[in-house]
Amino acid sequence: MKKMMLALALFSIAVGVIAQEQDVPRSRYSVATNSFWSNWYIFAGGDFNAAYSSQEASGIGGNPFSSKRGTFGFDVSVGKWFTPSIGLRTKMEGVWAKQVNAADDHHAFKYWNLHEDVMFDVHNLLFGYKENRVWNLIPYVGLGVAHNMSDGNYDFSYNAGLLNNFRVGKRVSLFLDIYATAVEGTFDAAPADGWSEHKKSHSRHWDKLVGASIGVTYRLGKHNWEKAPDVDALMAVNREQMEAMALAMAELEEENKRLRSEGKVTLPAYIPSEPAQVTEVVSPTMSVFFELGSSKIASRKDLVNLTDLVKYAIDNNCKVLVNGYADSRTGNADYNYQLSRRRAETVAAELEAMGVPRDNIVVEAQGGVDTLSPYYYNRRATVKLQ
Repeated sequence: MKKMMLALALFSIAVGVIAQEQDVPRSRYSVATNSFWSNWYIFAGGDFNAAYSSQEASGIGGNPFSSKRGTFGFDVSVGKWFTPSIGLRTKMEGVWAKQVNAADDHHAFKYWNLHEDVMFDVHNLLFGYKENRVWNLIPYVGLGVAHNMSDGNYDFSYNAGLLNNFRVGKRVSLFLDIYATAVEGTFDAAPADGWSEHKKSHSRHWDKLVGASIGVTYRLGKHNWEKAPDVDALMAVNREQMEAMALAMAELEEENKRLRSEGKVTLPAYIPSEPAQVTEVVSPTMSVFFELGSSKIASRKDLVNLTDLVKYAIDNNCKVLVNGYADSRTGNADYNYQLSRRRAETVAAELEAMGVPRDNIVVEAQGGVDTLSPYYYNRRATVKLQ
């Protein structure tokens, strides 16, 4: 019993040291979920667009920088990143575009185009999130409504582009947005009577704008992402430390045997007649972690660390206390309480499968807490001898 108490005490100390001093390895691709009000941004910029009208005559030339096609305007946007790789934004652009009819007929008209875009950050998606990355390439596609203010036309707009963000500070970036927009061929108010059926059946059915916008992005509120712990790497580190501790204990046991054989360690000659006082076993608290909103164990490797505790509980008919927890920063109190109970029941079922009698397992639920840092460590269930 004394040997077991010593082992458990050493194990408790080791676990405490690991939790307090270990440099926790972080996942390259996984991050902790932020609140809804985090990772918003706004931007504004100057815009140049070139029009390619559905009805234009041949011989005008395709140069987008020609005065026959190009005009200037501006754009503004507001958006949010839901993960480092996926976001949405609402963008409005205008003010001028051209109705290109012929080499000597290319007058400007007023318009605006309001569209919702789905964005994909290629760098974060392929190479993992990096807060200080200088350049992020962000393709996007979107659907919106365009309005010809000069003629009163409304049409659906189809939008795509490449947004390039260049970080210059914690909250500020410069951007270059290269885009293309297509709307119905009557959007620029040119008459449709002159279209041939051939033109209608191909790309000439559309009025098109290609352009580029340059401006400034400003990130609002909390704008960075906290990388989630790499559970596999963390468990590997813990396993190495446990193996080192087991080796040290084995060496101590060998040294004890040597001392006994040399007669330097003797047993006490007197055994008291009164019952010996039973010293309470100090049990380490083991943790089994879960993903956000889930009662499925994140890594079944956590269960390997319960092996010695389970064996001791079975051999000594001990009660085992399982406490479930949830992260109080997400979800309401009622939901977190039910989630913490489901997590505790999940671990209890695993202990029963490992041989602990169900009558010896006590399950409790603590609901949402914020006692550990980082806060997502609170998504767990703990196991200890009662």
